[in-house]
Amino acid sequence: MITSHRRSTPPLALLLGLLLLPPALAAAPKPTPDAAVTAKYIDASVTLDAAIRTDAPLAENLLTEGKRWMEKNRAEAAKEFKASPELFREGRAWTFERGYAQTAKVGERYVSIVRTDYVYTGGAHPNTDIDTILWDTDAKKQISVRPFFKETADNGPTLKALRAAALAAVKAEKKERGIDDAGSIDWYKGIEPTLLKVGAVSLAPSTVADKSAGLDFHYPPYAVGPYAEGPYTVFVPWETFKAYLSPQGLAIFAGNKAPETKTDSK
Repeated sequence: MITSHRRSTPPLALLLGLLLLPPALAAAPKPTPDAAVTAKYIDASVTLDAAIRTDAPLAENLLTEGKRWMEKNRAEAAKEFKASPELFREGRAWTFERGYAQTAKVGERYVSIVRTDYVYTGGAHPNTDIDTILWDTDAKKQISVRPFFKETADNGPTLKALRAAALAAVKAEKKERGIDDAGSIDWYKGIEPTLLKVGAVSLAPSTVADKSAGLDFHYPPYAVGPYAEGPYTVFVPWETFKAYLSPQGLAIFAGNKAPETKTDSK
């Protein structure tokens, strides 16, 4: 971002008008990052939401991961700054912001987290990436959703069913947004029936306590449509994939999707 150091005095009427703005119109301040790196060539931060901070092992795990991410980007930015300093003139610095938000806790054991990365290194617009993490509070480590299903083989019946359900939900969301999905570009070819390419999944909160109502699939810009469409988060009810659940999976799913709640991660 290019920042100007020249300031002009705003009219008194404007200042008074700003002071009289109702609280609802005032911009909410960003939460204080849990870790940050600032230099001439980089402005990076990692922020955990309030729910995550209450679980010390989880917070430590995510913060360690986030700091590694910042250091990797700091090293790359420093290398580019040395090779092409003109790209960083007038206060321009590469920006990296990572936020972790807890979206569900199931069975007092499994915690779903959505990780959002905002990156700007120049160009027409910043980029956003979205991934998910499943934390096992008993084992105190990150795990996958594999144990919840009878099988998760690439191109197997489970992943084919999940892919079909997720894409049906995306198409329904596009229709609701009034987006014509009949273009010449196949935006769905990158969504494959494999655990790593079907989409980032998180456990959706349920109306039944300590249960999940299904899976939320998170797609960043460009994943299932052009950048202008933005990200997609679509919900697949657990009944849709009930036949593929293992006993461990059947134990954690029930009910309907709970109303969305806001977090303070961003």
